Amino acid sequence: MTYALDASAVLRYLDGEAGSERVGEILKDHIAGRHTAILSAIHWGEVAGVVYKAHGRDAVDRILARLLSFGMEIVPVTGERALRAALIKVRRKIGYADAFGVELVLNAPEHVLVTADFDLKAAAHEVKIEFLPRK
Repeated sequence: MTYALDASAVLRYLDGEAGSERVGEILKDHIAGRHTAILSAIHWGEVAGVVYKAHGRDAVDRILARLLSFGMEIVPVTGERALRAALIKVRRKIGYADAFGVELVLNAPEHVLVTADFDLKAAAHEVKIEFLPRK
């Protein structure tokens, strides 16, 4: 199974908020080789921006290094992926960054998007989504 974490899932994990235990389980299973965890470069940038705003540059470097040490793949944004995300955004009326999470799991039945963003319910019939608990 491949779990695509979005920024909201990673931030929940980092902040110890509702659902952080579940994200921690996914990461432990990834490290142990039982599952794979991936993250879109768009969501990687979102995490960096939120951490920077709240804690400064040193925290960004420290936290991103810690996340990279888990061996997650940061999936690059290509022109093709950007186009698919744009079409998902328009079709499902969701945010553009959110559409990148959907794009990662679209057409991959063994992939699950993990999120705390309930705006993604609009895409739940199209892809597998695991919603973290509300705060």
